[in-house]
Amino acid sequence: MALATSVLCAILTIVLVTLVQNEARDHVEQSIGFGLGELAQQAADKLDRGMYERYREVNLLARRIGDLGPNPTFESQRRMLEDAHRSYGYYSWLGLAGLDGTVQVSARGLLQGSNVSARPWFKNALKGTHIGDVHEAALLAKLLPAPGGEPLRFVDVAFPVDGPDGKPRAVLGAHLSWQWARDVERSVIQPLQVGRAVDALIVDANGLVLLGPQGLQGETVDTHSLRQARSGRGIGYVLEKWNDGKEYLVGYSQTAGYSDYPGMGWTVLLRQEAANAYAPVHRMGQYALWTGVGLAVLFSIAGALVANWITHPIKSLQEYADQIRSGQVAPLVPHERAYDEVRSLASALNMMMGEMMGRSRELEELNRTLEHRVHERTHELASALATVQQNAQHINTIIETAHDAFIGMDLDGIVTDWNTQSERMFGWRRHEAIGRPLAELVVPARYHDSLRRAIREFRTTGHTGALNRRVERTVSNRKGEEFAIEMTTGIAGIGERTFFSIFLHDISLRKRVDQMKNELVATVSHELRTPLTSMRASLGLLKSGAAGPIDGEIQELVDIAHRHCERLVRLVGDMLDVEKIESGRLSAHPRPQPLYPIVDDAVGAMRGQAQDARVGLHSGCAPGLETVDACVDRDRITQVLMNLVSNAIKFAPPQSAVEVTLAQHGQALRITVADRGPGIPPAFRERIFQRFAQADAGADRKASSGLGLAISRQIVVEHGGELWFEDRVGGGTAFHVDLPPQV
Repeated sequence: MALATSVLCAILTIVLVTLVQNEARDHVEQSIGFGLGELAQQAADKLDRGMYERYREVNLLARRIGDLGPNPTFESQRRMLEDAHRSYGYYSWLGLAGLDGTVQVSARGLLQGSNVSARPWFKNALKGTHIGDVHEAALLAKLLPAPGGEPLRFVDVAFPVDGPDGKPRAVLGAHLSWQWARDVERSVIQPLQVGRAVDALIVDANGLVLLGPQGLQGETVDTHSLRQARSGRGIGYVLEKWNDGKEYLVGYSQTAGYSDYPGMGWTVLLRQEAANAYAPVHRMGQYALWTGVGLAVLFSIAGALVANWITHPIKSLQEYADQIRSGQVAPLVPHERAYDEVRSLASALNMMMGEMMGRSRELEELNRTLEHRVHERTHELASALATVQQNAQHINTIIETAHDAFIGMDLDGIVTDWNTQSERMFGWRRHEAIGRPLAELVVPARYHDSLRRAIREFRTTGHTGALNRRVERTVSNRKGEEFAIEMTTGIAGIGERTFFSIFLHDISLRKRVDQMKNELVATVSHELRTPLTSMRASLGLLKSGAAGPIDGEIQELVDIAHRHCERLVRLVGDMLDVEKIESGRLSAHPRPQPLYPIVDDAVGAMRGQAQDARVGLHSGCAPGLETVDACVDRDRITQVLMNLVSNAIKFAPPQSAVEVTLAQHGQALRITVADRGPGIPPAFRERIFQRFAQADAGADRKASSGLGLAISRQIVVEHGGELWFEDRVGGGTAFHVDLPPQV
């Protein structure tokens, strides 16, 4: 309780001090900020009024000189300039220049005889501009002393002196010393300097500091306060950080001229360091904090005394509890000074002790019963564990004695199991393989991306195309030698222990036999192509009547021969493509290009066949994929699509439609060719992608070579993709071509 009281006092003190200090800070900021803004306005008003007086004085002096007559003497003009110079102490130079720019007379004879035609004040006065911005002395820099070591700076005021005909006969120029601006600064700022560090800055229209503290005078600034003043907001203040790294409260005001004096566009900034402005708030916060600390100490002492009075009876109860724990059981008699709550608690403890003694006896009996049951359950669990271990041993024995290699791989692509056949097939020992990525051990480098995409697809969607199917793949052993295998992949385990179970069967010998057969077929095909081509051309000429008219029976025989000759030519072409694929000589030139135009062109090429079969043919593309690139060979992908579309048209019922679509599926681009045909018979599905495999095309459909799907699948695999099929919802079949996008 004492600790809680102390912590509560400390928290309340900190919260109160923080709230009061923030409120006081905001109040002080507004009070000082608006005060600085009003002082900046006063200074700006004094500047405008002072400049107006100088502006009017020079204008009146020019008129008085003009009133001396058409031919005044230089002496009379000099006396007038000398009187004005003695009367108005702010002028460093007064002079009268002729229209050619030569100074005819001047106060104290300074620059008399010099030519000032190139000076801006001379030219501007003749154009009607009678006042110029602050600048450093040029011709007078060597003639006049510099007060305080600062360079001389002037404000030019000039008016033309008109003759009796109203035309200018001379120009009266006055260099107003910038020292008068210092007097304005002292009159406004000096009362604030007692206990407060306030800096005054006068900034011209280009951001040049005309008057300010050391280090800023003569520099160009661009602060938020300066922009606020120029935006026409009148007076105000901002809290901002300057280039010296300090925060300042800055009051601002913009000069606007006075009467007929147009103004120079100067901005007056009055700044005070934020730390200096907030010093009273900080002192008040420290006072409040120390007051709170004192109160916390006092409340802690009071809390300790109260806590001791409250806890004394409770300690007696604690001693009784210790006696019960040590085995001493006796009724609890509360202290005579104990308060009502402790008496009630003592009575409750006595009743609870009685109940506990009764329940203790019951628990002892229950414990004996539970021990007997635990013994029985332990025996049952031991029997179950032995059975599980025996089953696990049987499974391991089956895997180890299997004729196929078995590999376990987790969802990160890491090997978790590796049987003896895997060691023989790939050359890696079990202890070398387990824990390493499967791709590094058996997958050629060019297929690494395909494996990563398949794993990522399964983790995202829960399935992949190669799952629960027998597929052919190319793998490599420890020496880097590549060979072909048949692979069946399944999913085992649940939850985080899910893994891929992969069985692999070496088919390299079968592949070599197939290669020998293919070479034989290729040789025969090459030998047949030339005579078949000549026969097709000759039969085509006979069919077209180039050799003269033939009667009906001979025409029918020629048509049959020409049709079967064309079928043989197509068969020979497909067989040559298969031979090229098997030998790796199939020409393909992949390059990045949009995939949908290829799909659209292939569909357009097949529209004639679709019309002959009375089947609709439609193409479509998911939004945004019209221009997505894939690295493909246009001719080979077109060959794949035309094979798939041709098969779909062949099996599609009349008046139905074949749909070709391009969509995104996971990371792959998927081309789907879907029909409403009878579907693929279950007995034919396992060998649909084998060469010379054909389903029943029906009596009214053309027979094919049975090589189209095998060629198409190999082309897709060479592109790093996959060709597979599935039953279509509502009837029919959908073939999918999954290709990687161009990254």
